[in-house]
Amino acid sequence: MIGVTTLDEFIIKNQEDFPFSEGELSRLLRDIGLAAKLVHREVTRAGLVKDILGNTGEINVQGEEVQKLDKYANRSFVSALRLGGECAGVASEENENFIPTTDLQPQSAKYIAAIDPLDGSSNIDVNISVGTIFSIYRRISDPNMKCIVEDFLQKGSAQVAAGYVVYGSSTMLVYTTGNGVNGFTLDPSIGEFCLSHEHIQIPKQGDQYSVNHGNLIRFPKGVQEYISYCTSSDPDTNRPYSMRYVGSMVADIHRTLLKGGIFMYPSTDLSPQGKLRLLYECNPLSLIVEQAGGRSIDGSDRILDIQPRELHQRTPIYLGSEYMVNRLENFLNNVG
Repeated sequence: MIGVTTLDEFIIKNQEDFPFSEGELSRLLRDIGLAAKLVHREVTRAGLVKDILGNTGEINVQGEEVQKLDKYANRSFVSALRLGGECAGVASEENENFIPTTDLQPQSAKYIAAIDPLDGSSNIDVNISVGTIFSIYRRISDPNMKCIVEDFLQKGSAQVAAGYVVYGSSTMLVYTTGNGVNGFTLDPSIGEFCLSHEHIQIPKQGDQYSVNHGNLIRFPKGVQEYISYCTSSDPDTNRPYSMRYVGSMVADIHRTLLKGGIFMYPSTDLSPQGKLRLLYECNPLSLIVEQAGGRSIDGSDRILDIQPRELHQRTPIYLGSEYMVNRLENFLNNVG
């Protein structure tokens, strides 16, 4: 299309962003784009086709009910990454262990991927936005051998690319390779993701906060005090802030990225280590938010500096507009 830049064209044009690659990362990102189109097709048919909605009766490694679309999305992304030839292994939120791909390709593949195939899938039955989150690292193991778990247990700061797909009123793919954040909207008429949000920058200050208020009594005291601050009246700082919470992390982060604000998923007395997964959710979304000019912390430390110990490690997380995260940090340090 004249005047429109597609995802493939953008990736090729910006190949110089990763000079250590000889095209493999570009092809890997295009494989992810293809799988996203397949999942988009099924999500948009969710109310029309039998055997798409509802749960399977299975429980995944996270202790959560597996939705039928969870299985489809997981199969689509894992298959695309295995068959694409550029990924030595895939770790998925849906699988207990990572999946080596050397049975289908040469062992010399340079990259590994971590994915949350369908974030917020319990919302699909009620037509609320869901999403996919992905993260890509250069493997650190011997390229002539199968990948190992240490390839996946790298700090988030080592990511070479990260992104998400939000399936909502339109389907958007947002990603970074460490040189800013760009968004692409799927044009169903041509079946292509087209550049629609170039050089995304999160506002330094927002007027919205996103948190599950139902757990307020279980949050750390500093978080409770910050929420009280958000809901108190002060015209000089545009308070009270509006509370917006979808319950699908991708949707909440997408809104926060474009509009400004803060997203919070604190620890509770029932989940002292937090609930969200470091590898599959927190690291990739933190890289995106930081690349857009925001901040992401676990309460005391930068999320991207956390050394993972296991594939399904959990963490508290607070991310969004810089000034709002700074203010929250003050409350957590009892200086607010």
